[in-house]
Amino acid sequence: MNKNIIAALLLLIGINQVRSQDVGDIVIGTKHTLTSRILNEDREYWVSLPDSYHDQGSSYKKYPVLIVLDGNLHFKPIAGMVNYMSSDVYRSWKIPEMIVVAIQNVDRRRDYSPDKIITVRQNTSGGGENFLRFLEDELIPGLDQTYRTAPYRILVGHSLGGLLATYTYMKEKTLFNSFIAIDPSFGTWDSETMDKKLDSLSKESFERFIYIATANWGKRNIRNRDRHVRFYEALNSKYSGTLPAKLEYFEHEDHSSVPILAFHNGISAIFEGYGISYRDVEDQEQLTQHFHALSERLSWNFLPPEHLVNRVGYRMLQSGSDKEKFKALEFFTMNVKNYPTSPNSHDSLGEAYETLRDTQKALESYKKSLELNPANEHAKKKIKELSKSK
Repeated sequence: MNKNIIAALLLLIGINQVRSQDVGDIVIGTKHTLTSRILNEDREYWVSLPDSYHDQGSSYKKYPVLIVLDGNLHFKPIAGMVNYMSSDVYRSWKIPEMIVVAIQNVDRRRDYSPDKIITVRQNTSGGGENFLRFLEDELIPGLDQTYRTAPYRILVGHSLGGLLATYTYMKEKTLFNSFIAIDPSFGTWDSETMDKKLDSLSKESFERFIYIATANWGKRNIRNRDRHVRFYEALNSKYSGTLPAKLEYFEHEDHSSVPILAFHNGISAIFEGYGISYRDVEDQEQLTQHFHALSERLSWNFLPPEHLVNRVGYRMLQSGSDKEKFKALEFFTMNVKNYPTSPNSHDSLGEAYETLRDTQKALESYKKSLELNPANEHAKKKIKELSKSK
């Protein structure tokens, strides 16, 4: 064989070997199947876990659950967006970290339409209530058993999925706390039907948050948009005070292009104020009141995030002022109170006590941190150093 050919083949083999070493999977989630007795069929769902989920130091954390309808279409962009807006990696922190669960479709007309639609030809509409039973009686309990979930749940739906999300928002009892209805298909809700549904609205709905996005359909837009506006204005008229809801019109987006922008704005509207900057926090009272207001709006107790309080504490601890250093101690103590099983909260409190020359309390904090996370090398090092200096 020609030497040049052999050299070329060896070069190609070498390149392929290098390439094969570089090949790997980027995993954003896992696939699961649940056999539903309610629906009498197997249902597939995909799960994306937060970056911190498997960190040893975060094993105490529980996460809100975001359930996405039409999961085959929306799982990848929504899981990526939630990750970007919440992960420590990007330091965006606009929303809490969440477990994203995307339901794959079988018969979306059946599952997402709450009312039976009478047509000339037979159709499968009207199974929305049954599908909700599947979500609330089978899927969510299974998720709660499998993952470290917090009982705060958000339902996201587009088009017919947005209709189901709106319908669920209006129910007297539901396991969901907030809703993102993206350009919901209100085509079957004429004025009479909508009025009947609004008349049966219970006060429980107003303890939830709903975001409604409406897109520009051109000439077809007027009727659908008018129904969205009519629905939103009716909610406002029935509620005294500031309605925990938002309606947003996307002039430059149509029904197909609106979902991703609407999800970003919707999740941001739900958690407005969650991403307060550590630079804007002046004292403990201000921060407590800020998150109390957020919790009141969402009817759920959202504590000041651990990472936020930590950054405020270290900002003050590194100040040249003794007064600021003692304020830092208050913030680190707050974190330990709010997150008593967090190794990091105790480790940071140890640093505060050490800076203030309280060796005994610093040791106690480091030892507690090490107890919660035996792999905490920083705590091990500090315990050794401080024990020698006593």
